[in-house]
Amino acid sequence: METMAVIFAVAAGVLLLLSMQSRMSQAERRAARIEHKLDLILGHLGLAEEDPRLAEVAALLRDDKKIQAIKVYREITGAGLAEAKDAVERMA
Repeated sequence: METMAVIFAVAAGVLLLLSMQSRMSQAERRAARIEHKLDLILGHLGLAEEDPRLAEVAALLRDDKKIQAIKVYREITGAGLAEAKDAVERMA
């Protein structure tokens, strides 16, 4: 009987963890959608959010270090490779 209680507790714990992970994934996706919409609105209004750390990316571009600039841009913004490459090319 004790074994059944342990198995039940472990199963309940696993289900709880899976449920929490699913909710976190949903929250992350929702946050990404909201950020994307905000970026579209800012772009439409001609406004830009300047991150002071992007000066490092600009400095790397001036030194003809495009790959390093893309890497730093990704670290700063969390962008994917293609998005970072496009953004860095627009900065050049």
